[in-house]
Amino acid sequence: MTTRTAFRTCPLCEAGCGLEIHLQKQADGREHVARIRGDRDHVFSAGYVCPKGGALKQLHEDPDWLQRPVVKRDGRFVPVSWEEAFQTIADRLPPLMQQQGRDSVAIYLGNPNVHSLAGMLYGRSLIKALGTRNRFSASTVDQRPKEVSSALMFGTTVIAVPDLDRTDFLLMLGANPLASNGSLCTAPDFPGRLRALKQRGGTLVVVDPRRTETAALADRHLGIRPGTDGLLLAAMGQVLLAEQRARPGRLAEYCEGLEELSDLLAPFTPEAVQEATGLDAAEIRELTGRFADAPTAAVYGRIGTTCQEFGTVTSWLVDVVSLLSGNLDSAGGVLFPTGAVGHPSSQGPPRYGRGFRMGRMTSRVSGAPESLGEFPVSVLAEEIETPGKGQVRAFITVAGNPVASLPNSRRIRAALESLEFMVSVDPYINETTCHADVILPPPGPLYKSHYDYVLLNLAVRNVACYSPAVLPLEDGRLSEAEILLRLTALAAGHPPTAQSARKIDDMMADSMLQAAVGDESGPVAGRDVDELRQLLGSRRGPERLLDIALRTGPWGDGFGARPDGLTLETLEASLHGIDLGPLQPNRIPDVLRTPHGKIQVIPDLLRPEIDRLQKRCRRPADDRLQLVGRRHIRSNNSWMHNISVLTTGKNRCSLQIHPQDADRLGIREGDRVRVSSRVGTLEIRAERTDAVLPGVVSIPHGFGQNTDGVQLRVARQYDGVNANILTDDTFCDPVCGNIALNGVPVTVVPSAHDGEPTPADQAVGVF
Repeated sequence: MTTRTAFRTCPLCEAGCGLEIHLQKQADGREHVARIRGDRDHVFSAGYVCPKGGALKQLHEDPDWLQRPVVKRDGRFVPVSWEEAFQTIADRLPPLMQQQGRDSVAIYLGNPNVHSLAGMLYGRSLIKALGTRNRFSASTVDQRPKEVSSALMFGTTVIAVPDLDRTDFLLMLGANPLASNGSLCTAPDFPGRLRALKQRGGTLVVVDPRRTETAALADRHLGIRPGTDGLLLAAMGQVLLAEQRARPGRLAEYCEGLEELSDLLAPFTPEAVQEATGLDAAEIRELTGRFADAPTAAVYGRIGTTCQEFGTVTSWLVDVVSLLSGNLDSAGGVLFPTGAVGHPSSQGPPRYGRGFRMGRMTSRVSGAPESLGEFPVSVLAEEIETPGKGQVRAFITVAGNPVASLPNSRRIRAALESLEFMVSVDPYINETTCHADVILPPPGPLYKSHYDYVLLNLAVRNVACYSPAVLPLEDGRLSEAEILLRLTALAAGHPPTAQSARKIDDMMADSMLQAAVGDESGPVAGRDVDELRQLLGSRRGPERLLDIALRTGPWGDGFGARPDGLTLETLEASLHGIDLGPLQPNRIPDVLRTPHGKIQVIPDLLRPEIDRLQKRCRRPADDRLQLVGRRHIRSNNSWMHNISVLTTGKNRCSLQIHPQDADRLGIREGDRVRVSSRVGTLEIRAERTDAVLPGVVSIPHGFGQNTDGVQLRVARQYDGVNANILTDDTFCDPVCGNIALNGVPVTVVPSAHDGEPTPADQAVGVF
């Protein structure tokens, strides 16, 4: 039996671990995945792999992964040819756009797009061709506050990440990388890096309402009340300034508004915030002192800091504390990665720019501001429900499951049922795509090439790793790139054919080349586009666009100008990736794109939020419990729950509740309880644990696939509920509209029954 070994980057989360895939050729000539393990020679992950990476074999073999397009007829999905599927879309979508306007179509890009080279490159072209204002993505589910706060300070969406491998003190808020593998901080073997921090004598402090897996590893866990991380950070800033321990160092000359911080943060004394946060004032002062005294220190905030009502101002304060303590843009602190497909870094004076602008348009119904070209997903349902000019009547999802992922999921589900037409680019019939009229399934991960186009710009070390497709595309399948390009052609008024797809692909390549030669500071400034096109050879598709981005990027060969620079060819020859070295300090002012070339220390847009944060200290106590989410190392998003090897063992979908609250409410271990919020009710089994603070309850994200219409055999059998039945689409960060998944007020009572859910339960979302 013929065997071979292939190497690729795992596409299932942000860590970017290298995989070693062993394949065996069968009697029919087809190759079968025999086993998958970590690539021990990978330059970034060095053999580490979590359970999800090993389960890529089962994902590849999942019988529920659609092999052909399906079209809904008489309420049932019927497999059809690609030509028939695209013709169905052509018959229905363009006439609707012509009659009701382009804004009558909305598009939603889900989280898996960031793990897809084709999704990252061609999703943009589809959005542009649609010409609609109604653009949404998963970014306003979990990360937009950090993107906005960084852009307000630095003029562009560069994000500083913790220098994990060199820091002496890591303050982590609202993050649990032992379960998530990290986010907005690409770091394979995050657990190993944290253990290495402790082994070299460093300190790890975790701030979280739950004693998470990461908190259990930490030197100290501070149990903070949900949604008050900003108060803690503001108090730390106040102490640094009041005690004259602030030391911004060389960055002081690149700051605008630094001198105002003392007055702005003066009200946030540790004593003023202790009641709201639940943290003793002396404890806050001690933490600040230890952080300031550490030779190097880094602050890292994630889901708990972004998915809350003060998400943007809290994300801003993460960088403010780093700035004041002298750890911004400093080795061992927080640094700006230099990704291989980013803008070339130049030496010399700062780059002046227009700075960051948002709110260039507002949503039709509630006037929510645009950010980064998108509206917050919290307004999606009302844009579908509300009649009038621009009402959304057609919907396109690309690798997204908004019914599972968005707040007030019952409202989203009802809104989708009211649409006139819906198209999904997705491999599964899930909670969202079951409402589609046409589903176009992309091939599985092993059939497509991979490069982390965005995530390597967030990595804790500068690396470049490219993976060619492990297996050839089977007859009758379309690549993800061609699916998106044909949809783009259709939206632009062209026939959705392979020829149209090729023309648009060529136009995109030429557009990238034109932009590169027009960049006066770039490596190919003033060169001839025809010359560069010839140097690309016969490549097409996402590989060609990636090659252009690599060659014109900070580490690129500049199409021959720097012979030792990166090209796609050099990455193809480096099976385990290329190590470009540790992150570099002193990238400010070069990374700045603000109008005056300085850090905007106090963005005007955040001043009202700072006042609102101060009022949080005086908010009356609420008798209701506060809901927070959680994840598990075996889970990524909802679609990972259809893999049997990842769903074995104890049921993970439980309501964690502190014994004090459980005793007060008469709830025993394993009891069914009814949890209610402003928008919904569900039933779930209770798990008594002191891992959550009193007054806090926790339900994991991504479960609840056992609803009508879902065709996921493994996931449907799991006893789980969708926590977003409870999350509230009006409970948001007001700056950018990001939904608040943490700190949702709920009530919990023992269920009236302790058996199978009744029809009445089903009506209120009990599954």
